[in-house]
Amino acid sequence: MSAVLTSRRRLLQLLGGAPLLPLSGSLSAAGLLTACGGGGDDDTPSAPFKSVSFVSMAAPTLAVPAAMATTTTNAAMSILYADNSTREVKLAYQPFFVTGDMVSDGKGGKILAGGYVDINNKPITDTTVAGSERQFFSDSPDGTSLLTVPDAKVDGVKGKPVFAVVQFEYTTWAQDGKTDMYGKLPSPIAVLTLDQDQDSGKLSLVKYHNVDTSKVHGLWITCGASLSPWGTHLSSEEYEPDAFTAASNAQFKAYSKNLYGDETKANPYHYGHMPEVTVNKDGTASIKKHFCMGRISHELVQVMPDARTALMGDDATNSAYFVFVADKAKDLSSGSLYAAKVGAGFSIDPASGSAAGLTWIKLGSATSAEIENLANTLKPTDIMSVASKDPQDASFTKIVANGKTEWIKINPGMDKAAAFLETHRYAAYKGASMGFTKMEGTTVNAKDKIAYSALQNCEKSMVAGDAANVPGNGVSIPKTLKAGAVMALNLRGGQKDTSGAAIDSEWMPIDTKALLAGEDIAADALGNTGNPNKICNPDNLKFSEKMRTLFIGEDSGQHVNNFLWAYNVDTKQLSRIMSIPAGGESTGLHAVDEINGWTYIMSNFQHAGDWGAIHNVVKEKLDPLIKANYKNKFGAAVGYLTGAPQGIKL
Repeated sequence: MSAVLTSRRRLLQLLGGAPLLPLSGSLSAAGLLTACGGGGDDDTPSAPFKSVSFVSMAAPTLAVPAAMATTTTNAAMSILYADNSTREVKLAYQPFFVTGDMVSDGKGGKILAGGYVDINNKPITDTTVAGSERQFFSDSPDGTSLLTVPDAKVDGVKGKPVFAVVQFEYTTWAQDGKTDMYGKLPSPIAVLTLDQDQDSGKLSLVKYHNVDTSKVHGLWITCGASLSPWGTHLSSEEYEPDAFTAASNAQFKAYSKNLYGDETKANPYHYGHMPEVTVNKDGTASIKKHFCMGRISHELVQVMPDARTALMGDDATNSAYFVFVADKAKDLSSGSLYAAKVGAGFSIDPASGSAAGLTWIKLGSATSAEIENLANTLKPTDIMSVASKDPQDASFTKIVANGKTEWIKINPGMDKAAAFLETHRYAAYKGASMGFTKMEGTTVNAKDKIAYSALQNCEKSMVAGDAANVPGNGVSIPKTLKAGAVMALNLRGGQKDTSGAAIDSEWMPIDTKALLAGEDIAADALGNTGNPNKICNPDNLKFSEKMRTLFIGEDSGQHVNNFLWAYNVDTKQLSRIMSIPAGGESTGLHAVDEINGWTYIMSNFQHAGDWGAIHNVVKEKLDPLIKANYKNKFGAAVGYLTGAPQGIKL
C-alpha cells in the first residue's frame, strides 16, 4: 500500500441511499457517501480526492431468498486519489427506523414513526380489525432532505446536530389487508434530529418531530422532494384532485373525512401545490405552501443554482415540462409560470443522439397569496366550463388533459385563476406539449448546466395513435417503452417566451434528449419483464457534483426487485448499488455533497411485498420473509448506506 494510504491522511465515509435491513427484525434506511482528507500528523491533505466509481452488484436471485426480501448490497466504491492510488470500500446499510416503530420525541416520550394525524394533530385510528385498533402509519416514506441549521442546538446531541426532513406519501392498506387507503389519509411530514459523530460521520436518531400542517390545509400525497439552495425542504403534492369531480370522488371524500372529520370540508384547490418546510434550531419546523407554482402533479421540484428557477416533475398522463421563475432569489412566493412546447426530433432512444428543442409558453405571473385567495373563494365553474363531449359550440376549445379529451371555455377575467388552479387544462388550452407520461424526478448537474428528468413509463399519451396522444405536440414515439427513460436537458440563458418576451433566467431548458433507457423483455425465469441489467421505470433522480454521478431509484412494476443505480456522467458507467425488497420501490433519494466534511445520499423504500403478476415465481418464498422483516408488510425503512462494517479512515 502506498505511503499516501496511511492513517489520518484521508477519510472516506460512505453512508448512502436505500434501506438495507438485516434479515431478521425491523430496521430502516437513509444514506450517505463521503470523502474527506487529512495527511500526516498535521491532518493536511497529501493526495486530494480525485474521483469515485462503483463496483456493481449482481441482482439477487432465489438462490438466496433472504437477499430478495430485504435491502441488499454487494456493491463497492472505488476511490481514486490525485496520486493515482486507489481504495475500494464495500457497502453496507445502517437504519434509523422502520415505520411503525416507537421513537423518541425528544421530550422523554415516544412517538409513532410515520403516524397519521388529523387537522387537529390527533391520531387517526385504523378500526378495520375489531379489538386491534391502532394509529395508522405509513408504509411509504418518500422525499427526504438532509440539512443543517446555523447555531442549532438540540438536547441529546453529543456530536453535531444534522436534520432530515422525511415525508410519507401514503399508506397502501388498512390493517385488515382489504381496505385500500391510497390517497385517503393526510400525508405526515417529520423532522428527524440526528446526532452526527465527527469521527465516523455516523448519524443516530435523537428526536422525531411531526410538522404541524394544519395552517396549510394538510398535505396531499407527498411524493418526491429536494433541498433548496437556501436549505429548506421542497415537498410535493402529486395527482392533484379534479375540482370538477371531487364532490363525488370516493378517495377525496375519504381524505376529507380523515383530515377534517367531514367528507365535504376539504377544498380540492388547496392541494396539488408545492409545500416548503423550514427547520428551526431546535429540530421543530414550519411549513408553507406556494400556490403560484402551478397546480400540477408535483413529483419533485429542482431549484437551479440561481435560487430562482425551478424545473418541476409532473407525474401524470398528459404531463409537461413546467418551469417557475421566482421574482426574487430564495423566495418562491411570487414569480412566473411557463410550460414547454416540444419541437421536432423528440426521441427516447439514447443511440439516436436526437434532441428536440424546447420553447416556452408563459402561463402567467402571480403571488402565492393571491392564488390562495382565489383557491379559497372560487368554485371550478367560476373559472371555466368543462364538457366531456363535443358541445358543438365554437366558443369551446378541444384539449387533451389528464388522459381525457375535453372541451373547455375559460370564463371572462379568469385566465390567471385557470393558469394557477387548473394548470393542466390551461396549459393544454395555451398549446403546451402535454404529451409525457409519468414525468418523475428532476435534478441538475450544475457544472455542465444539464438537468435530468425521469420518465417512469413511455406509453399512452407519448405513443402515436393512442387516444391520449395529441398529434403535433412534439411528444410522439412509435411504440410503447414501459421501462421508461431518463432525459437530459441543456440549460441556457437569453431565452424568450413564445410571445417574444425575455425570460429572466440563465437556467432555462432549451432542448431534451434521451440519456438512458430501459428495455422491455419477455418475462425471464425470475419474472422480470424489464431487462434487469438496465434501469427500469426510473423515478427518483439525484446528482452528486463531487462524484459526477447521477443516482437513479426505480419505481418499477417490471423488476422483481427494484434497484438503486449510480451512473457516472463522465465514464458512462452504470452500476447497480442497492436492491430494494421485492415488491417495493426505491424512494427518498437525496445526494448532499458535504455536511461537516461528510457527503450523504439519502434513500428509502415503499410497500415491500406489494405483489404483482411479475412476482408469481417468487411470492411464495418471499412473502413470509418480508412479513417478518417489515411488520407484516405494514412497515418500511428509512436509513443509510455505509462502508462495512462502518465508516472507513484511509
